[in-house]
Amino acid sequence: MDYEYAPLRLPSNVDRLAATAQLAIQAEFSGWELARVQLFADGTRKVMLRRRLQPNPQPGLSY
Repeated sequence: MDYEYAPLRLPSNVDRLAATAQLAIQAEFSGWELARVQLFADGTRKVMLRRRLQPNPQPGLSY
């Protein structure tokens, strides 16, 4: 399977509940799934989203 990846950096002022809601919306409407989360000492999160490549384009990330 081929995937496309989208890195996303969440600042430290975004709490876990808000981050979960944001990622759930991306999963529901754009087909992204969570590939990896890295939590840094300063509280920021580096999130890697992925989705399978499709022959017809899907919407990208909305910020």
